[in-house]
Amino acid sequence: MSLSGEPASTHSPAAGRPMVTYIRPTRGWSGIDLRELWRYRELIYFLVWRDVKVRYKQSLLGAGWAILQPFLTMVVFSIFFGRFLGVPTDGSPYPVFSYAALLPWQLVEAGVSKAGTSLVAGRNLVTKVYFPRIAIPMAPILAGLLDFLLAAVVFLGMIVYYQMRPGLAVLALPIFLLVTVMTTVGVSLWLAALNVSYRDVAFVIPFLVRVWFFVTPITYPVSVVPVAYQPLYWMNPMVGVVEGFRWSLYAAADGSVFPWGLMAISAAVALGLMVTGTAFFRRMERTFADLV
Repeated sequence: MSLSGEPASTHSPAAGRPMVTYIRPTRGWSGIDLRELWRYRELIYFLVWRDVKVRYKQSLLGAGWAILQPFLTMVVFSIFFGRFLGVPTDGSPYPVFSYAALLPWQLVEAGVSKAGTSLVAGRNLVTKVYFPRIAIPMAPILAGLLDFLLAAVVFLGMIVYYQMRPGLAVLALPIFLLVTVMTTVGVSLWLAALNVSYRDVAFVIPFLVRVWFFVTPITYPVSVVPVAYQPLYWMNPMVGVVEGFRWSLYAAADGSVFPWGLMAISAAVALGLMVTGTAFFRRMERTFADLV
């Protein structure tokens, strides 16, 4: 094997000759090399598995925290925002209203918080051998999907408890989950690459996530936002995601019409974040080993 930089290009071995891999530095702007990621799929699998094991290692409840955290958050929200403050929910029970929003939000919050600092936290790995650096921030995001699936089980129990009947609109749920992942990947790659050069980003991330939470309709409905500001409000891709989750899980069965036009704004912003985040990450990738 001959090594001269990054990333890798592989030539098929001739008969009786070993495979030779040339690794050259990236130039200019480029997107994700999916074929390269596929070659490193085992590494990505072990990074995801490591993230899951480290997260729940030596904890009494283990993966049960993936269920308990959003559930307890929903209980607190239901008491303060639902019962004490009487926040409107467009006719649905407040626990269902808030938990349907917490499902995608927990995925984004955990993904951005962990992936944004993952390169610096994994500096020992970054400086040793070549591999697609994008695998490091992608691992906590993919691990978060497991928590999402576990937390979704609670929502199924809530549907039974409140005797709700989701309609065919539930088939649209993967669309909103895809926009959630696109948003998480885009923001995480921007923050992870910036955090290598500017460690201030690690201090900004918790504040950014907190502000993002309040400008996302998790504890309140979109209807409280003045109509004149709603096109601007939907520029936050999580607005479309949260409203989409509520619509597909229970609101559509009651005849609610989903504003697909405004959702298109959120989806376009999510796509823009992912494309620009990926391009920026790839452009900065060749400097990570020196700066981290």
